[in-house]
Formats: sequence, C-alpha cells, structure tokens
Amino acid sequence: MKKTIEIYTDGGCSGNPGPGGWAYVLITDDGTVITNSGSSMLTTNNKMELTAVIRALESVSRNPLNAPLNLIVHTDSQYVKNGITTWIHSWVRNGWRTAAKKEVKNKELWLELQQVAENLKIEWKWVKGHAGVEHNELCDTLVQKEIASIR
Repeated sequence: MKKTIEIYTDGGCSGNPGPGGWAYVLITDDGTVITNSGSSMLTTNNKMELTAVIRALESVSRNPLNAPLNLIVHTDSQYVKNGITTWIHSWVRNGWRTAAKKEVKNKELWLELQQVAENLKIEWKWVKGHAGVEHNELCDTLVQKEIASIR
C-alpha cells in the first residue's frame, strides 16, 4: 500500500540577494507533522525556494522502510513548479540554455532537484502565498525565523 506524504515548502530572503531562509512541512498519511528549516547569509529568493524543495525531497527519499510513496508538493513559487514540471525539459534539450539562449540561473540547484526527484512519484501543486493556507503559513513563519536568526 502506497503512503501519501504532503509537503509544503517556502523560501525567501531579506533583500534579493540578502540573508535568506528555507523551510518545509511534511504531513504523513497518519497526520504526523514534521518541519525543518535552514538559512544562508547571502542568497536569493529563488535559491531558497529551490533549496526548500530539495531538502524536503531528500528527507523522504531516505525512507527507512523503503515503502512506495505518493508525494504531493505544495509550493507558492511558480518558478519552482513551472521549472520542474515544464521548463526543465527544454533546458536539458537546449544544453541548459533558456529560450533566449542565456544560461539557466541556479543550474546547480535545478540539477540537484532533478536528481532527487527523478525516482519519486510527485504531484506538484501551486498554492497562493500569504493566503491563509495553514502549512504554507507555517513554512513562511519558519523562513522568517531563519532570516531573523542570521541578521
């Protein structure tokens, strides 16, 4: 029987670039809530959004029972959702160049996300940020705490 884990992620920074934080919330099929977060002294919003998703997927890929999982990833970043579900296919085909023939920004993080996600069954969902969605708001609170801790 496949287990479903819902994941909420968020990232942000104060200034862009500036001190930043990332966070995720995992909700297991039995209702257990697990959170994690981290920070970086000098980063960008997009790097922190990507880092949050990577760290969350890494945590579930270390599944000790090796049980099959269905993952639902909620992100308030169109950059992350569109990047991993649509744009990445063109970037790979075009040698990691955008449609405008420029190098893809944050390529190292996209490669990391692609690698950690490749053997997982993931449904990607966009959620409106700062709209009262409980677990997204919790992520944002954790991100703000991380940023405050390194200012």
